[in-house]
Amino acid sequence: MSFNIDFVNRRKWWYALSLLVIIPGLIFMFINQPALNFGIDFTGGNIIQVQFEQPVSSSQVRDVLIEHNLGNSPIQAANENEFIIRTVEIDEVKTSQLISSLEEKLGQMDLKKNEKVGATIGRELTIKGIQAMIVAWGLMVIYITFRFEFLSGLAAIIALIHDVLVAAGVFAIFRWEVDTTFIAAILTIIGYSINNTIVIYDRIRENRRQRKRETIEDTVNRSINQNLTRTINTSLTVLFCLLALLFIGGETTRNFALAMSIGVIAGCYSSVCIAGTLWIDLRQMFRGNRKRAVTGKAKARRATSH
Repeated sequence: MSFNIDFVNRRKWWYALSLLVIIPGLIFMFINQPALNFGIDFTGGNIIQVQFEQPVSSSQVRDVLIEHNLGNSPIQAANENEFIIRTVEIDEVKTSQLISSLEEKLGQMDLKKNEKVGATIGRELTIKGIQAMIVAWGLMVIYITFRFEFLSGLAAIIALIHDVLVAAGVFAIFRWEVDTTFIAAILTIIGYSINNTIVIYDRIRENRRQRKRETIEDTVNRSINQNLTRTINTSLTVLFCLLALLFIGGETTRNFALAMSIGVIAGCYSSVCIAGTLWIDLRQMFRGNRKRAVTGKAKARRATSH
């Protein structure tokens, strides 16, 4: 299937649509304190791991947690009749009451773990996650600059920041919980999105060699359209798997699948509509500044010669 969509001349619409999604997310991050609904991996809390001797479902465990005002706590099913419960930080008295209620209402059980996760570890995870993203972006700029040019790398990184802001903004608006799987999802999104962008940049480079008289706008349009079927089909294939994981995979992988689903959609959009067109704008901006600088120097020389 061949397309002939004018992506370049519609780029202001693409930028406006991106801002329409990103700005509300940034506003909610600014209004909400904290900006995101961080889970106990970041804020600290309690981890309780229990194994029952008889069959017990996650919903039964949830009912007991609701009685103790802990209904929003993540419950992870491990081995047979074994559950890992993550709660906000509670004192020893409340922890003992919760454990007693679980045993009283759901039957004999074995307490395998009962420990606290400090907020200090949470801050360290946040810093490490941000550092990981910055390092990843830096290495990508170096790689894309080596393979294409610096402005291509800059445009690609801005497109990746776009994807991260979209995913984080949606989580901020709906106050979905952010845990360590969210960081893993963001890093995966970055890798997935940059791959699509590099494929399009490769096609742009090939078309520029083959069609030297064609304008850069026409070359970018041609390249994006030539890769459009491949990009959409790849994204849909990944998205179908993520939706299956989201609805069937259980609570443990839900946040990861949710963040990944948003990121895959944003990454497909940014690779097609943002990365290539933004590269054109950056080229025009830098070349325009360079021409003005050269013109200014020439005028200065002529003035001094007279």
